[in-house]
Amino acid sequence: MQQRIRDIFREAFGTKPAFVVRGPGRVNLIGEHTDYNDGFVLPGAVDRAIWVALSPRTDRTCHFVSVDLGERLVVDLPVAAKTATHWANYLLGIYAELAVDGHAPRGVNCVFGGNVPIGSGMSSSAALECAFAFGLNEAFGLGYDRVALARLGQRSENRFVGVNCGIMDHFASVLGVEGHLLHLDCRDLSFRNVPFTRTDVRVVLADTQVRRALAGSEYNVRRAQCEAGATLLGVKSLRDATPAMV
Repeated sequence: MQQRIRDIFREAFGTKPAFVVRGPGRVNLIGEHTDYNDGFVLPGAVDRAIWVALSPRTDRTCHFVSVDLGERLVVDLPVAAKTATHWANYLLGIYAELAVDGHAPRGVNCVFGGNVPIGSGMSSSAALECAFAFGLNEAFGLGYDRVALARLGQRSENRFVGVNCGIMDHFASVLGVEGHLLHLDCRDLSFRNVPFTRTDVRVVLADTQVRRALAGSEYNVRRAQCEAGATLLGVKSLRDATPAMV
């Protein structure tokens, strides 16, 4: 897959990419809908990934190529609002949040694609956002560490794409370690890598072919309901609810 992305980049732009970044998808074993309730989650990065090849340009124009969808888009920076090309918003949102942080990196030539099933609940969007953010961070020397990159990806999806997701997906993609799960406290972002090398347990991911789009699903509704429940109980988040309160 990496070589395919490299080859398509060379075909599109006539040169090899300056950076190629792999953003893995993830599976979560414990803790559904708990990340945005300040709870605990236990995800792990998987062997399916999104690959992003990019090179910095000398101007403020971005040339994007989506290999999986066979589409291209050219956009001039800065971008004030979402585009009609849905997949591009996951990339442009990173630029938007970098601007909030006071950065104004130049444009890029970018080719991306991968084998994380889109809309399958394995966080292909977070994998793309974090891989792209990682690439920009390296290309322009922005100085973000991995935790900051995960937060950048989440903010992009919340504020630009419009999905009020928690931090789990982005954290798992950026900080996942081979052979380990990631025990994450979503309130203070403290985490530890938990070895998962047992030979008597196998995690099988089955693609049901049922697709979902978080921005158009019940996800935002569910988050609003959780926040309303916390308000009724008089707590900051549902993590703080005691059995007696419930």
